[in-house]
Amino acid sequence: MRITNSMLTTSFLGDMSRNLTNMQTIQKQMTSGKEFSRPSDNPFKVARSMQMYSEINSNKQYNSNIKDTLNWMDTTDAALGQATNTLQRIRELMVSAGNAAYGSGELSAIKDEINEKVAEFGQILNTSFDGKYIFGGNEGTNKPIATGKDGSGNNVLDYNYMNYSGTTPITPGDKAIYINNVEQSLEVEISVGVNVEYNVNATQVLNYESGKDMSSLFSNLINHLGDPTQKGQITGDDLKEMDKAINNLLSLSSKVGSMQNRMESAKDLNESQNFNMTEILAANEDIDIVEKSMEYATMQTIYLASLQTSAKVIQPTLIEYLR
Repeated sequence: MRITNSMLTTSFLGDMSRNLTNMQTIQKQMTSGKEFSRPSDNPFKVARSMQMYSEINSNKQYNSNIKDTLNWMDTTDAALGQATNTLQRIRELMVSAGNAAYGSGELSAIKDEINEKVAEFGQILNTSFDGKYIFGGNEGTNKPIATGKDGSGNNVLDYNYMNYSGTTPITPGDKAIYINNVEQSLEVEISVGVNVEYNVNATQVLNYESGKDMSSLFSNLINHLGDPTQKGQITGDDLKEMDKAINNLLSLSSKVGSMQNRMESAKDLNESQNFNMTEILAANEDIDIVEKSMEYATMQTIYLASLQTSAKVIQPTLIEYLR
């Protein structure tokens, strides 16, 4: 077969076109810093990068969930600490009420202070964070606890399902539904398929023992303080019940602390995973700039050498132009 000058030229132009295409590809990679700019460049690596981006974005959302939950639990821990301090102060006043030298005037002063502490306790149970009441369960947009007055003008606590003026009729069924909503646990997803309950509700704080609650304890205590003959009851059964209530709050605080530790560990693990996945993603799609610079220099040398070689090998004659 006769090899013509036209065949040599066509072959040369094909080779040069491939060299130019390779140089263009490397130039794009060096400009963008990425191995590929479209799926057709490397379908396998593109698919892997898309999967990594999805996992990284999910991990970022989990990290955001964890941080929000930690802030919520910090607020809960602070509120429980304040509630414990309030009960501790009430306990101190109860002990002082047993002083044999105290008469009706001193007992009345103690009663007044405890009465205010009851209202303070209710206010603590209505602590809010980010627009939600932390002890409200699924009723987070409504105050879980209402502070009202009994017939003697003493502060009393109850769930916030009724207006203490008596203008809002509430059926027993509605009360049960409301309390059930308050008692609902709040969950957060901190990893794939891992949901964690993180809230403490008002019922857990109020009901310190089966069948016994803070509302009744406060009412009994204030009534006993109003009757000098009941001083023994204050430093006896009432004090024992107050100790149980305080222990309940300490137990809840311990539970919150344990959950905070778990969340901190989850946060550290999440950040470590995100860092590792980012490294894998970078290794998958980022270029080695030194390596690519060397490749580009090599391709450029080959291209220039090809031009010089072809200029010597392909020397058309006048006959080639006449054909």
